[in-house]
Amino acid sequence: MAKNKHKVLIFIVAYNARSSLVDVFTRIPASINKYDYEILVIDDDSIDDTFLIAKEFQQKNKQLNLTVLYNPSNQGYGGNQKLGYRYAINNGFDSVVLLHGDGQYPPEMIDDILTPIIESEADVVFGSRMLTRYGALKGGMPLYKFVGNKILTFLQNRLLKTSLSEFHSGFRAYSTRALKLIPFERNTNDFHFDTEIIIQCIQARIVIKEIPIPTYYGNEICHVNGLKYAFDVVKSTILFRLHNMSLAYQLNYDLDRNSNHFYELKLPYPSSHSLAIKNVPDNAVVLDLGCGQGLMLQALISQKSIKAYGIDCHELSSPQSGKINFIKADLESPEQLPDMDKFETILMLDILEHLSNPERFLDEVRAKTRLKRPQIIATTGNIGFFILRLQLLLNNFNYGKQGILDKTHKRLFTFHTFKKMFEQCGYEITKIEGIPAPFPKAIGSNALSKILIAINEKLIGINMGLFSYQIYLEAKPTPIVSELLKLSQIKSQERSVESDYG
Repeated sequence: MAKNKHKVLIFIVAYNARSSLVDVFTRIPASINKYDYEILVIDDDSIDDTFLIAKEFQQKNKQLNLTVLYNPSNQGYGGNQKLGYRYAINNGFDSVVLLHGDGQYPPEMIDDILTPIIESEADVVFGSRMLTRYGALKGGMPLYKFVGNKILTFLQNRLLKTSLSEFHSGFRAYSTRALKLIPFERNTNDFHFDTEIIIQCIQARIVIKEIPIPTYYGNEICHVNGLKYAFDVVKSTILFRLHNMSLAYQLNYDLDRNSNHFYELKLPYPSSHSLAIKNVPDNAVVLDLGCGQGLMLQALISQKSIKAYGIDCHELSSPQSGKINFIKADLESPEQLPDMDKFETILMLDILEHLSNPERFLDEVRAKTRLKRPQIIATTGNIGFFILRLQLLLNNFNYGKQGILDKTHKRLFTFHTFKKMFEQCGYEITKIEGIPAPFPKAIGSNALSKILIAINEKLIGINMGLFSYQIYLEAKPTPIVSELLKLSQIKSQERSVESDYG
């Protein structure tokens, strides 16, 4: 039989599997010979002689490309999978098929689970016992496990906005291309590793496919504490939702830690962006400091017919940015900033918290506006927001991908400290307001998010410092002393000339 160039690792996790492991080996179909394959068994420090049985089978069946490894300390179900997936990546395999040493999943279907990956239909394939109606029960799955599986899968689909028939099958195939995209080694070593790696695949937008598989339940010993497993699964799924809502930070769900992140506009609901657009005058000359990809300026051009200028350390790449006069500069080095005496409005939207020394930045902006007093619009997160106070009360201070505790933030502000910083840097505060939480961004634009925003706005009216998610501030820079001295000298000379002719 001609070898398929596809390189496949058939990975068997084994723990106390002495009575079933040989049967699993013998059920592996001869059709695997068409692949460039290897069978890998990792015994996870079994207390029986699983390892010796695997080695004995290896000696008697030297025609099989079988590797047997032993963990000197128990790594757990998830930890054992990490070793196998790392082995697959390090040894140049294209795909890895996961089997269990207890024989609960069908080795006979290795071809079926690999086909969607080989034919580029998916990068991850799950064998589902739930695709065939009541097939799991007919295969011997206990009723309580069937019901529990259905309930957990329903909850996870709702929370993750997916439509999988089963989250809890251990018969899986992954392309190593997919495994390289996700930080699976950061996942738990426990049984809910299977849930966390699914969530990572969803987060990475990896194509997942399910195939129906038969259910086998025999005399195998279950090592899973069902209640603990269910709790861990639900907890991991909820933490993912909270991570995406920037209410918690989970490192294993952060798939793009090193990428440059540009925020999306928070429109059309009440937000820092909508409030700034409302208060920028029509036809104004506007400078956006830290403009990102220029989305805010594009909105202002469209709605307010402004003349737009933007400064950022990253080049604009948006095809709509042609109307923006762009200046590349690093805001951490404010001496790079150009003179600002021609601008009528200067935007500092959610940038001051990213700077190591925002006071120095404000000083430089004030100096570069010279004698002109443009409208300054600045926004930042409110560290006094009641949710963060509650989290701190519960001993939590979770940085996240976005939000008030965005992990790129270097400075944190309350209303008092934000206002005080501007005043001490020589700015006259003309307006300060509270902004509600961006509920539509977190839970979607729907009736519930509108109700929550309305409630949040009412609460801001009661206590702005406690219930505002963000701070909105308008100010005008006062001229620096050197500029006032120059003006005084000029005006004195003019008066002297007038008096000479008087």
